[in-house]
Amino acid sequence: MEYLIPKWTSYIPHLPHPKQHVFLLMDQKEVFFGGAAGGGKSDALLMGALQYVDVPGYNALILRKSFAELSKPEALMDRAQEWLIGTDAHWSGDLKTWKFPSGATISFGYIDNNNDRFQFQSSAYQYIGWDELTEWPDDISYRWLFSRLRRLEGCDVPLRVRAASNPGGLGHDWVRRRFVDNPRRIFIPSRLSDNPSLDALSYIDSLGELDEVTIQQLLNGDWTARLAGTKFRREWFDGKYIDYDRLPVNLKRVRYWDLAATEPGFGKDPCYTVGLYLAEDTTTGYWYIVDVQRFRATPFGVEQRIRRTADMDGDTVYVKMEQEPGASGVNTIDNYARRVLRDRHFSGHKPSGDKEVRANPVSSKCEKGLVYIVRGGWNDAFLDELEAFPNGVYKDQVDAFSGAFVTVGSTSGTVQVTKTRPDFEEPVVRRGDLTLRGERYIDKK
Repeated sequence: MEYLIPKWTSYIPHLPHPKQHVFLLMDQKEVFFGGAAGGGKSDALLMGALQYVDVPGYNALILRKSFAELSKPEALMDRAQEWLIGTDAHWSGDLKTWKFPSGATISFGYIDNNNDRFQFQSSAYQYIGWDELTEWPDDISYRWLFSRLRRLEGCDVPLRVRAASNPGGLGHDWVRRRFVDNPRRIFIPSRLSDNPSLDALSYIDSLGELDEVTIQQLLNGDWTARLAGTKFRREWFDGKYIDYDRLPVNLKRVRYWDLAATEPGFGKDPCYTVGLYLAEDTTTGYWYIVDVQRFRATPFGVEQRIRRTADMDGDTVYVKMEQEPGASGVNTIDNYARRVLRDRHFSGHKPSGDKEVRANPVSSKCEKGLVYIVRGGWNDAFLDELEAFPNGVYKDQVDAFSGAFVTVGSTSGTVQVTKTRPDFEEPVVRRGDLTLRGERYIDKK
């Protein structure tokens, strides 16, 4: 029965509750502990960090958005002080690190924005714990910290990334997609009833003052509960998914680009560059969202990606781009027109009105069931953003959708769509004597 007993040290002051016990038994690289507030997640993270502090050379890191959040009453740094202050572990306030007689360490750190991750560039850890993971709006820093997960040859300490969070927060959608909706990763759901140490009745009474969605998230650990926006509903697209080869033949098509104002690594939460491919069937009045390209890159990287996407789409897809106000917007459009997309049907577009006003026409078409979505890996992230708009963190895909809707009418005539799906990842696909660019085969003979 030894395999049912987790690795233990004397620095852990109490036995784990059942869900914590399962959490501590896991030797997989990545585990997420999430659900209701008060489910024992913070204790589980700290217990996990303490499991191997008797092993020389072991180093653990626990992260939060800020040091202020780590040191609040009952937060992880404060809790570690309570657990370890009377032991032979030594606290360094300057380094925010506990050092143990074995030489092992547990350090506390913060990543407020993605640029902060580079403070750990020369470090190596065997355990990285993320407290309240949904506070990070994207997974850039989370994925990057895997590069700091390493050990010496011959060391049998498992390499572990552990995270805990309630539903809600800026990063709700990506955390849910990575863990809750992904059967390939380990998700341990927690409920208030999983933590018998908490005075549940008084806590439930306190939560009763909150709105219904937040109550569902914090009390029941419901990852499907969310603060919906006011413009779009996910259910409007039920039954509206189609395969690419089922698209009508004659369509007016445009790829509309909304460029990010900030490149990654600078600023707190840079937006995404988004290119949305929209097609209109003027004979039936139906609209088809064919593809969405969404990414972050440097200005040069953005140019390369937009050029590559234009090659994928083919020259029958018109390219439009939102033009920012002022001289910088003029210069950007001029650069793309003369250099990046000089051989494509390309022009800038100056939107009018605020984002919510611009979204009204496409919202109306969606509600009436006139908009179809081509099946693709981008579907979930796109619908997540639509459903949260305008309350969500990001609005880039909605802006591109609105822009494409307005500008597709300026394309000249309809073009025939073949039944061969373009490959939106590789610029050129060769088959014998035929070269596929976008939706056109070119006979090299």
